[in-house]
Amino acid sequence: MKKTTLKIIATVLCLAMLLPIAACGESRYKDTEFLAMDTIMDIRAYGNNADEGLNAAKNVILTLDKMLDPENPASTVYAMNHAHGKSVAVSSQIAEMISVAKDIYAKSGGALDLTVYPLVKAWGFLDEKYYVPAYNDIESLLQFVDFSQVKLVSFPSSGTYQVTMPEGFEITFASCAKGCASQYAVETMRNHGVTSGFVSLGGNVQTLGKKPDGSNWAIGIQDPNNKQSYVGVVSAGECAIVTSGNYQRSFVGNDGETYGHLLKPNTGYPVVNWLQSVTVICDNGIKADCLSTALFVLGQSQAIEYWKANRGEFDMVIINTNNEVIITSGLIERFTLSNENYKLSSIE
Repeated sequence: MKKTTLKIIATVLCLAMLLPIAACGESRYKDTEFLAMDTIMDIRAYGNNADEGLNAAKNVILTLDKMLDPENPASTVYAMNHAHGKSVAVSSQIAEMISVAKDIYAKSGGALDLTVYPLVKAWGFLDEKYYVPAYNDIESLLQFVDFSQVKLVSFPSSGTYQVTMPEGFEITFASCAKGCASQYAVETMRNHGVTSGFVSLGGNVQTLGKKPDGSNWAIGIQDPNNKQSYVGVVSAGECAIVTSGNYQRSFVGNDGETYGHLLKPNTGYPVVNWLQSVTVICDNGIKADCLSTALFVLGQSQAIEYWKANRGEFDMVIINTNNEVIITSGLIERFTLSNENYKLSSIE
């Protein structure tokens, strides 16, 4: 793809996704833009070590992209999905994603399940050859959807990890891969002397430090009904901000119904609830990515109950189909509604 074409696509995507909103007069910076994990990656770094930090962060993301691609025969995930019940050695990044996802899987009652990959393929969300599977086909695939059957074993003395799944199971890290990439990209930039910057990976943003002038970042939350505008802005320091919503990828079936890409693991069908999007703000990219998916699957009432039960671990912004923007108490002083089509309320 030509560089000019990439620039055009990136401009459109930046309008459509979470992105730190720039202000005039900021310090000089360096940035890089490239394609990975099926989306445009945008990394920015400020200061004297910007070039070195950007190159290192880009290499981290590209390495993870190859490792996590379930359709690449050279990837670790491909090996896991074709291990026929045998154990596969995995990296610390994969082990961390599985560990975080298992915790949220347990707390959410299975709303987040990384073993939904057979269903993702059946609905055509892998290759965009969209299709509404027959009821019997979905039922036959559900026997392979059970994240509790994925076993992670660590060997502290050697610092190695092994994963074992039953025969026929397949895993996807789509709900946490970009969160992992942003987490490790930011850590890599920090290790190379960068103290201020951000990574924007589709619907994921993770910041490093504050802006060079010491002020907070202004992170725009996309309007689900208009990809060229924001609903509001979050003032944030160093954190991860991740949005999930079926509006991001969907199709209209031959029956005239719209089907989104976020699936309910217990039924095998796309989520249908009153939510348009859920944005999670916390200190860890993997956790934010996993949570945004789980909370969207749970729906508004259960998502709020989850937050209350885990108060202090994260904040969230819920946008529902009544054009209500609901924020948790930690955002009351940090969220500004900027779209008159929506009304704002908070959870105490």
